[in-house]
Amino acid sequence: MTFARRAPGPVLAAIVLAGLAAGGVALAAGPTLDTARGGQCVEDPALMRRSHMEFLKHDRDDTVRRGIRNVKHSLAACVDCHANAKDGRVLGSERHFCQGCHTYAAVKLDCFDCHASTARPAATAAAPAQGSSR
Repeated sequence: MTFARRAPGPVLAAIVLAGLAAGGVALAAGPTLDTARGGQCVEDPALMRRSHMEFLKHDRDDTVRRGIRNVKHSLAACVDCHANAKDGRVLGSERHFCQGCHTYAAVKLDCFDCHASTARPAATAAAPAQGSSR
């Protein structure tokens, strides 16, 4: 006896429609992030989305192992540019640059287990930290 295989068309269509109704369309547009402070990024944004971790690892090696402190892709410079204008941080909510993007991509964000997630004071002079009396 042979069994005919049926195409799962109606089932597949129902799954796709359920996903769209659950917010799949909003996710396709990408995360909603705070605007960066600086002008031009050190690299093309599409390249940075794909390769920023490789840049950071390479520059980490130059800094830590070779003592070269003037690096193009430093984590501190990224934080300075992408920190939230109100609180000077890249972590704190889905709108904060690093947290929002890594949550959207479902990628663990462990840089800030050791590194500061706040912009350096000179970069945040225009934006007082939360709880400040200014």
